[in-house]
Amino acid sequence: MAAAGGGGLTPMEAFAVIGVAGVGAQWLAWRLRLPAIVLMLAAGLILGPATGILVPARDIGALVGPMVSLAVSVILFEGGLTLNFHQLADARPAVRRLVYVGAPLGWLLSTLALMWIGGMSWQASLVFGGIMIVTGPTVIAPLLRQARLVTRPAQVLQWEGIVNDPIGALAAALALQIVVVANAGLFWGQALARVVPGVLAALVIGALVGWGIVQAFRRHLVPEYMKVPVLFVTVLGAFALSDSILHESGLLAVTVMGLIVANANLASYTELYRFKEHATILLVSGVFIILAAGIDVAQLSNLSLRAALLIAAIILIVRPATVMLSLWGTNLPMKERLLIALTGPRGVVLVAVSGIFAERLVAEGVPDGALIAPLAFVLVLATVLLHGFTLAPLARRLGLTSGDTPGVMIIGGSPFATGLAQALQKVEVEVLVTDPNRDHLRSARAAGVPTYYGDVLGEAAESNVEFLAYRYILAASDNDAYNTLVATDIAPDFGRDAIWQVAREKDDRPRHSLPNQLGGQGFAEGRTLAQLNGMIADGWVFRTTRLTEEYTLENWREARPGAVPLATLDGGDIRFLRRAEDLTDRAGRRIVSLIPPELAARIREEGTDARLQRAARANADSLAGG
Repeated sequence: MAAAGGGGLTPMEAFAVIGVAGVGAQWLAWRLRLPAIVLMLAAGLILGPATGILVPARDIGALVGPMVSLAVSVILFEGGLTLNFHQLADARPAVRRLVYVGAPLGWLLSTLALMWIGGMSWQASLVFGGIMIVTGPTVIAPLLRQARLVTRPAQVLQWEGIVNDPIGALAAALALQIVVVANAGLFWGQALARVVPGVLAALVIGALVGWGIVQAFRRHLVPEYMKVPVLFVTVLGAFALSDSILHESGLLAVTVMGLIVANANLASYTELYRFKEHATILLVSGVFIILAAGIDVAQLSNLSLRAALLIAAIILIVRPATVMLSLWGTNLPMKERLLIALTGPRGVVLVAVSGIFAERLVAEGVPDGALIAPLAFVLVLATVLLHGFTLAPLARRLGLTSGDTPGVMIIGGSPFATGLAQALQKVEVEVLVTDPNRDHLRSARAAGVPTYYGDVLGEAAESNVEFLAYRYILAASDNDAYNTLVATDIAPDFGRDAIWQVAREKDDRPRHSLPNQLGGQGFAEGRTLAQLNGMIADGWVFRTTRLTEEYTLENWREARPGAVPLATLDGGDIRFLRRAEDLTDRAGRRIVSLIPPELAARIREEGTDARLQRAARANADSLAGG
């Protein structure tokens, strides 16, 4: 490439390398089930310090700083879009405590740790201590999905990260102003006169711009196809306007803007959020690659044993003390407080903001300000590795997970749904049957199957259903349109490979068929719910069979003529089947199937005969022993 000749990359080549490396690292992390941030940091370090292929300051130049700042603004706006007050439920008091008490307390304790353990100056400690208020919503979200936490601690951790991110940036900005005041010999009143108007302006700008967007969208002043572009450029404009008044206050403005849009109940909210979610993935990838590639190895080598002790103190002392003191007296059980206290991964905002303020501290004559950026990288790497591999085991130990085996949510109550749920429960799969019609859930409740009465797409479900406990969805209600709606709406969150749907009535006719992007995957050889319920009424029975080295798939097919395979279970992986040909042989695999009435009767007779034979042998052995 161009770097081989010593001239570096062109900006176009640099952007291509950043995009491919960032998104590629996230895809590889998904495949390997590893924290994405670790692979992104590794990719950046390999491209930058290790090989010199990508040097952002050389290849992109003066655009690095503005690009990182604008990317972080969009990331925080997307975070604000998730701040829907209806979703907080009983986590609201804990989140308030972690913001009102935890943020200043964490700032204080982090500053003291940096001074006493890290040996840093009070100026660098005060600024970096403010930055360390942030945790990292972009890191927390995938860790929560991986650990499958119950709802309340998951909500607390996610909301803390989203709300405290802009607060940490503003705390660092305030600390920097204090450093500037101290160096210039100004009065504290003059410092407050610089900072307070900027913070107030950010709040006003974010609120007004958010309100303006909501009104424009509600009154249809923006066409549907332009809503996303208009929102995107408005975010950038609000950030730039606020930032021109006070550096880094733009982060607060865009977060407030996102919060207002999220709670406005806009009809287009889902489409807006999806786009922002996709943009965030791209921007997070790009920011991490740029920052990691631009790290100075000489600065990393300057970190001493005191830096390692500092990182340990932040993770094991500062974070637990901050959370436990903040949540003192709340309604959270001790085990939930403990889990939150021991979980504090840092992410992209910490790294990005640290790089920005490190340069400004050095410019203000604080030499050890240069240590902030490498310390931030080490802290991010340490916390992500630690929590990425310990959160799930810790949550299981505390009883705060939804189970080891991914659960199945069956949409629609019916005899078929009840029978399938019972079959899955027998192999320790967590199941939930949902239906907006209470009468449809009668058989499931009678069988002891967990149920949810209500619309799974409604706001009430977000507070009453442990969505993190279920990885797979089977849409099997008696309403084909509702099945298609649920499968299409939930697919982006669960992944289309985890959504199945019973066949629609008349789906084989061209005028009734739907595009591939609507609905879920086919199921049960194209049978409709009416056909499946009819089979249950005719005496078909659910059976679960385990394949072994001796009892292979061929043996199963010979012993189960006419059986309809429905799903396979391999450890924690569940796959519903479109057709019987999708079955493959593997020892340890369980097959859930429907078997014909005559075959079920024969199996019951064989089972009865086997039990009688065992009882007879046991009786004979006892008589012989006597």
